[in-house]
Formats: sequence, structure tokens, C-alpha cells
Amino acid sequence: MTVSEGKKAPDFTLTDKDGVAHTLSKIESGHIVLYFYPKDDTPGCTLEAKDFSDILDEFRKADTLVIGVSGGDDKSKAKFCAKHNLKILLLSDPEFETSKKYGLYGKKTFMGKEYMGISRTTYVLDAKKNVLRIFENVTPKGHAQEVLEFIEQL
Repeated sequence: MTVSEGKKAPDFTLTDKDGVAHTLSKIESGHIVLYFYPKDDTPGCTLEAKDFSDILDEFRKADTLVIGVSGGDDKSKAKFCAKHNLKILLLSDPEFETSKKYGLYGKKTFMGKEYMGISRTTYVLDAKKNVLRIFENVTPKGHAQEVLEFIEQL
């Protein structure tokens, strides 16, 4: 499935660090920042998650929920959140089914080695779950601020 701006985001149900299920279509928020990241507790992913957590109050003022999605299980998310005092909602996609639905799971190359993984991509959704903006090939540093500025201009 190809996700594109102006179209409805694919629905999913994933669990958080406490094993609580969250279904995209049932979430009520003015906007949703849905960001996919490669792996818990790696340098770039930690930086990105901490940046989103640091300005979470600004997102809340803009009636925006921030959700991070990656592989791993509930325990991995709980450990990641506790270690770095993360306040954002992180969801587990252990079989990468949601990442595949969004077209973000596939072959990647790092330092000459090929492996399967999630492409770092962020979607900004409106209240009806329509995709307003897609940020691809995201650089973690400064990305949360970039997304917040986009939302504040809406």
C-alpha cells in the first residue's frame, strides 16, 4: 500500500509499553504526528524520541498527539521509555505489519551491509486521519521542532 498526502492513513492496532492496545481510527486528537523509527535505544532513535518528548507540551498546546512506532515488543518500549524518561506514546510493531502497510519496511544499507529495517519517516495526520504531510529520510536532530513548526502553521 502506498501512503500519500491527501489520502487516509492506513488503520492499525498496536500496543504500548504497558500492553494497552491503541487503534489509530479510534484516537481523538486535532492532529497526530505518527513517526516510524528503526529501533529502540539506538543513537538516532533516542535523539528523535527525546526531542519529541522535550517539546511534548508544545504539541499538546497545538492539540497534537505524538506516536512513535517501531519493531520490538512492549518490554523493549518500557525499557526505552524508562531509560530516557520518554513521555511520548511508543507503539510496538513486532512483526512489522504496520510498517509494511505504510511501505516503510524493507532492505536498507548501513556501512556497506544490507539488512531489513524501518525507514525513518513521519506522517502528520488531521483529526480524520488524512495525511497532511510526509517527512521522508528524516534526520533525527531538529526533526521534532520542524514538525511542530509545520503544525503551528496549519
